[in-house]
Amino acid sequence: MKKLKSGPLLIFLSAVCFSTGGLFTKLLSWQALSIGSGRCILSTILIGCFMVSQKHKLVFNKTVFFGGLCLCGTVTFYVMANKMTTAANAIVLQYSAPIFIILFMWLFFHNRPGKLDLIACATVMGGIVLFFVDGLGGGGIDGNLIALFSGVCYALVCMLNTFPGGDPMSSVFLGHLMSAVIGLPSLMGETDFSASAIGCILVLGVFQLGLGYILFTKGLEQTQPVSASLISTIEPILNPILVAVFYGEKITPLAILGAVIVICAVVVYNVVKTNLAQKKPAV
Repeated sequence: MKKLKSGPLLIFLSAVCFSTGGLFTKLLSWQALSIGSGRCILSTILIGCFMVSQKHKLVFNKTVFFGGLCLCGTVTFYVMANKMTTAANAIVLQYSAPIFIILFMWLFFHNRPGKLDLIACATVMGGIVLFFVDGLGGGGIDGNLIALFSGVCYALVCMLNTFPGGDPMSSVFLGHLMSAVIGLPSLMGETDFSASAIGCILVLGVFQLGLGYILFTKGLEQTQPVSASLISTIEPILNPILVAVFYGEKITPLAILGAVIVICAVVVYNVVKTNLAQKKPAV
């Protein structure tokens, strides 16, 4: 009973951490890859310390390495997409992940989606599109494709716990380390290291990414991939709301309606799934 509740809660809390990224990225004048590298350097240190404190040994095998590449792709492609297309396009395309999870689970694990899964995904995607409908036009095709790649990678990240020999925490550590190295040349070229810049990168690295992925990884241990990805869609709703409140960007009535649809769909889906799981007879 406890595991059924704590897993989704940890995923929800991770989404809250992730949602602060938009605001602090806007407040920071660095290039995208510089931000990606700076925050991943800090998050790698934090996650490494967490693993040591939990006596969680670093696992390295093909599955873990693949998971690391997927995580690296998720965070790196998303930052790049934000510089090449509209922010709305980037976040909508990344959060197509639930659809890819259903497809991958069906193709590779022969796990056919149920009606509840399909209805929930359709509702969530509809809410996200509605939320960002004013920003879906425009943007470069290259940026849109990169954002879509980020969504594919994020779907695989949500499935890390389903692969044989996988260790999500090790994959997250390696993925952040890879991203830190990729953006390091760009970071070395930055000149603004003011108190505000350092403060922003500390929040992004320690709270938004480091703590966010610790919570996310622990939550994955107790949450189904589709459920985890649906709960995570709270991030693209909270993200622009925080930017609107603290940075002054406007939110339209359609955006508010989309936010309500997404949050309600996620809550109802997880309540129903939890109730169904509790009613299943013990084997």
